[in-house]
Amino acid sequence: MGRLFYFVGGTLSLRVSNILRILLPTMKNVRNIALVHDWLVSMRGGEKVLEVLCELFPDAKLFTLVHKKGKLSSPIERMNIKTSFLQKMPLATSRYQYYLPLFPAAIERFDMSEFDLVISSSHAAAKGVRVHKNALHICYCYTPMRYIWDQYEQYFGNKRASLIARTSMKLVLNYLRRWDVASSRGVNEFIGISSAVRDRIRRTYNRDAVVIYPPVDVNRFSISDRDEGYYLIVSALVPYKMIDLAVEVFNRLGERLIIIGTGNEEKKLKDLAKRNIEFLGWADDDEVKKYYEGCRALIFPGEEDFGIVPVEAMACGKPVIAFGKGGALETVVDSNTGVIFKDQTVESLVAAVKELQGKSFDSKIIREHSMQFDRNIFKTSIENFISTKCNEFFSSGNS
Repeated sequence: MGRLFYFVGGTLSLRVSNILRILLPTMKNVRNIALVHDWLVSMRGGEKVLEVLCELFPDAKLFTLVHKKGKLSSPIERMNIKTSFLQKMPLATSRYQYYLPLFPAAIERFDMSEFDLVISSSHAAAKGVRVHKNALHICYCYTPMRYIWDQYEQYFGNKRASLIARTSMKLVLNYLRRWDVASSRGVNEFIGISSAVRDRIRRTYNRDAVVIYPPVDVNRFSISDRDEGYYLIVSALVPYKMIDLAVEVFNRLGERLIIIGTGNEEKKLKDLAKRNIEFLGWADDDEVKKYYEGCRALIFPGEEDFGIVPVEAMACGKPVIAFGKGGALETVVDSNTGVIFKDQTVESLVAAVKELQGKSFDSKIIREHSMQFDRNIFKTSIENFISTKCNEFFSSGNS
């Protein structure tokens, strides 16, 4: 099936109480709204989506497994935030992944009895929250839980995880998969962040989804014609991002590569890298923007559900070298806004870098392409989708 996009023009910036007043009379049955997000420990792509939901529904209650206070934007931090029992576990806000087998129990213990509309923002367990039978549950899904499905080997393969981690995961894998599928039945409406994710939702849950691309603050960036001679990676340093592949390639090429980001593979990658590769660690948005503006091209070697970073780089007029699978196929246009490489091998990525070096790109065309993913488009699309589905659901007698 082809792509399905949900978009209605125009923008609104109303508080939830005003939104509910102007919708159809059936919306009077919506008493309370809950937002559910996997965890709140940093501002990444999923939190940018949640930020918009918090702006649209500032009076909602926000549920999450764990919350590291002060690490999120103000629209999120000022919400009424309720955490799970995992919050009290040792190292919960820094090593929450270790509690993966407890995620189902933690998310299901939230009391949703007072909420008529529940919006989950989920790539792990949030969509498994239990709502009452007359409530509407809309899930904005980044992907079915990657750790137990498509990317299991990248997290728990022989070269990726310790023997203890691999053994422990094998003991709970079937349980987690059964729970993940079963809990998907409690969702009324799925939204996927890309067509690639929509396909995964269909394949894993046997459910359909509309596609609404996540928000990218394109207007925060502007075209830059500066080329300071380096290639750039902006990424968490975790296995599925495939940063080790890029390090091997640039070790061979000898070209300058700057890597911004942190993660549990940082030491391994630094040990692998030669002197032409620089690790800058964490950087704030303004600093990242400066590096976008000065790079020759962005390197994007992993398979992503969508990939906000390539869109940000293109908003600066910079071409992207991306692996040709997943969300990158929906954001990067081969030979127009960058170069797509087909295989996650050193040879394939080396060839892509050399191909880009032999091409010229129009920064204005690249920038224009990025505009379709702007934050305001997402905000309007998600707001109209939720409003429409609420009216359909509650007008059908659910109250």
